[in-house]
Amino acid sequence: MKRSDNKNRSGFTLIEALIATVLIGIAIAALVTSNISHTQANAYGMHTSTAEFLIEEIKAMTMPLEVTDPNSGTSVYGPEADEIAVTDYDDLDDFDGVTFNPPVDVNGNVLSDFSEYSQVVIVENLDPGDFTNVVADHGSAIVRVSVSVEMNGKEISSTNWIRAQQ
Repeated sequence: MKRSDNKNRSGFTLIEALIATVLIGIAIAALVTSNISHTQANAYGMHTSTAEFLIEEIKAMTMPLEVTDPNSGTSVYGPEADEIAVTDYDDLDDFDGVTFNPPVDVNGNVLSDFSEYSQVVIVENLDPGDFTNVVADHGSAIVRVSVSVEMNGKEISSTNWIRAQQ
């Protein structure tokens, strides 16, 4: 039997097809990996943005409030007996140690769509001569309000600000 030598073959050999398939597979794997990275970065950005929004809600809620209770003064640190809901809070120390889960908006309304998030608030009195030094409750007219936002127990963002009794 004679083999015919066909110099004008068209198409790919098995090896060429295999190499092309491997190269296409590598390209697809790179695209999928890139897509996963971008999706994760987008999710992180979304969670950070939501956390910043929730921090601003607490900040806006606490800005008009006095440092100490306008009625009882410095006799109680934290919410007074008649301050049951967040909408009853009338001074900054009422927020000390409070965790809102689900979080609340500036008016104290529960944001049930964000139930995986928590707003954690800490209010500390500071030494007027050294803002890094925490003093006893009602030990000064200057407080640091710290708010952290957690998602499923993991901190996403936090900030703090200083307020003085006017």
